Amino acid sequence: MMQTEISCKDYKLRSLDKQGSSITGKEALFKFILVAAALISVTIVMGIFISLLFGSWQSINKFGLSFIWSDVWNPAANKFGALPFIIGTLSTSFLALLISLPFAFASAIYLSLYLKSGWLSGLLKFSVELLAGIPSIIYGFWGLFVLVPIVRSIEIKLGFIPYGVGVASASIILAIMIIPYASSMASEVIKLVPQDLKEAGFAMGATKFEVIKNIILPFAANGIFSGILLAFGRAFGETMAVTMVIGNSNILPKNIFSPANSMASVIANEFTEARGDLYLSSLIEIGLLLFIISFIVNAIGNKIMKRMIIKE
Repeated sequence: MMQTEISCKDYKLRSLDKQGSSITGKEALFKFILVAAALISVTIVMGIFISLLFGSWQSINKFGLSFIWSDVWNPAANKFGALPFIIGTLSTSFLALLISLPFAFASAIYLSLYLKSGWLSGLLKFSVELLAGIPSIIYGFWGLFVLVPIVRSIEIKLGFIPYGVGVASASIILAIMIIPYASSMASEVIKLVPQDLKEAGFAMGATKFEVIKNIILPFAANGIFSGILLAFGRAFGETMAVTMVIGNSNILPKNIFSPANSMASVIANEFTEARGDLYLSSLIEIGLLLFIISFIVNAIGNKIMKRMIIKE
């Protein structure tokens, strides 16, 4: 009887050891898959960077760092400078972000805290999410035939040259396009705020506005900032809609109503028409600069997020 009990215990221990070894094997396989995916992602990014670097090497040798701050873009004279496109990209992206954030945060707070359910809530959520699914060419056509005439009439009233197309039109189009990205992220992180924290604020006599301001938004700050970065990245790399309404002018914009060009739009407009190796290399270098600036912006954003986490 004693030997039978010992053998049963030995069998159970062996089965547990087998389960442990199988779990360890699964974990090792899962870890290997994660590491392989990470290495593949890094390899792809490095491959893109290296290919852009090699493609733009002729332009880098010819112009050096002056390519960044030169404002001359004259293919006929083989003189190329990226400053007008850098300014056009940054101005439209930041202005679009400033325009979109109030609408994105208002819709996120309203749908997460005030109108949580019901047919109207579903309709509004669907409408906001639908903005992310509309092709950019549709935005471009809408901007060209609807928004540009409105901007032109505003320019006439304010005493500006009535181009209609320009930085302002491109920024408004981008603002509409990026609202869903910031709004959806903010809405999701606001829903994750623990109910106990909100109830504690109400129990201390705080109003709903004070709870949102002092409890919910600080708690969800990291997620909200991630949504802002996502929206900015979307605006930074947009091509087709911006190309149709920005004016495609290769000179520095004087004000927000001036025609301009972005880094993505100049590549889309002129890449197929590029004649000569230097011209093509200069366009590829603009793509390289767009890649580097995007990387820098994301790195700064991640640094800010880490500091926010440390402070918390």
